[in-house]
Amino acid sequence: MSAALTIDCSNTIVYCSRWRECVAFYRHGIGLEVVFENDWFVEFALNSTSRLSVADARRASIESADGRGITLTFKVRNITVAHRVLRERGLSPGKVEKHAWCAEVFYLRDPDGNRIEFWSG
Repeated sequence: MSAALTIDCSNTIVYCSRWRECVAFYRHGIGLEVVFENDWFVEFALNSTSRLSVADARRASIESADGRGITLTFKVRNITVAHRVLRERGLSPGKVEKHAWCAEVFYLRDPDGNRIEFWSG
């Protein structure tokens, strides 16, 4: 029997054509903490074991998906508070809806068009 694979941290990297706008969106709009930054790549902490990074597609070997086929999904403790905070930060989250999986959910898009799902339940 082989040894178990242990993953200590996960990171999703989004390659953006509107990189500066996306960095500002995740940093100021959503309010994520920066844990690493250089002139074409910013890594944000989602929690103690999850990261979200935004890379400048013009400087990377991977192109932007321009919002096609990507959904970032974030579970939050209180959907109403999350929705209000994002509106207060000048963003335009969609309305809170009941999801088929017995949850409440709303959606938001970053400047590159990537869909972000916030859910609670």
